[in-house]
Amino acid sequence: MVQELVIAVIAAICALGLYGMSAARVIKQYERGVVLRLGQLREGVRGPGFTMIVPFVDKLHKVNMQIVTMPVPAQDGITRDNVTVRVDAVIYFKVVDAADAVIRVEDYRFAVSQMAQTSLRSIIGKSDLDDLLSNREKLNQGLELMIDSPAIGWGVQIDRVEIKDVSLPETMKRSMARQAEADRERRARVINADAELQASKKLAEAAKQMSEQPAALQLRLLQTVVAVAAEKNSTLVLPFPVELLRFLERATPAEAAQAVRAVSGGPVSSAVPSALGGARTEPRIPSESAERSEAPDVSDASTVEAEPESEAPLETSPPGAGPGPVGEASSSQKPVPTQPRA
Repeated sequence: MVQELVIAVIAAICALGLYGMSAARVIKQYERGVVLRLGQLREGVRGPGFTMIVPFVDKLHKVNMQIVTMPVPAQDGITRDNVTVRVDAVIYFKVVDAADAVIRVEDYRFAVSQMAQTSLRSIIGKSDLDDLLSNREKLNQGLELMIDSPAIGWGVQIDRVEIKDVSLPETMKRSMARQAEADRERRARVINADAELQASKKLAEAAKQMSEQPAALQLRLLQTVVAVAAEKNSTLVLPFPVELLRFLERATPAEAAQAVRAVSGGPVSSAVPSALGGARTEPRIPSESAERSEAPDVSDASTVEAEPESEAPLETSPPGAGPGPVGEASSSQKPVPTQPRA
């Protein structure tokens, strides 16, 4: 009798151990437990820690409450301006109501993924290419609202949606590259033109200042010579104002010498203008006294011998030939010597 009682006690203990092992559950900190007893939802969500259920009667569903990062597969679509693009995204969501996530939707992860793909294709069709490339923040907000609206009934909250990459066709990439290159070239030309305008204004002011101070031009010339000589060149380039050459062409010797003296800063001989080739000098006319000194003395008539007069026959053209050129007629006639004066 005692032996049978001991066996019964041991059997009861084993049964209680098996029942306890089958009924005991442990819920982690980031999880929540939803209990269905005979298919009916039990009120209250089991929190983290140790909990007990009725074996073979209750069924515990653990729901992860962490933020889930789910990549959205790349979707092909046509933008509003008829450009074919391929866009992929990433979505961040979490479960806020474990009971709704278990009861209202079969698989909330799959449901959120499909909703994200359809919403992404819808956003592509409603947007322009420029918006997809530059205004992504607004598109992310719109995509988040489109996914979050049905997900609220599933006990899921959408934290954030981000568009990762926008793939364009090769032809569109080349077109955009040409457009960007043309825009940069336009800006470069505008900048160069603005620089030329500012430089011309400054040069005009410098020319005005130099016109008021003529010595400034000579100082600028010397500065240019120093700059060229600093390069250790064997040839020295000396700039010369072209306006001065034109002035020397029209000026008299005195004015030319004065202009050259003003430029060089030193005395200039009278031969400088003629050497420059710009000033013309008038031929010297001998005076009457010089002619008298150079003419031979013919006062003594005895020393002068008179040459016999000789007449040179004039060559005439034959009758009917007509008058010839003036140059030929003058060349055919020989000069007749005259008798020298006594």
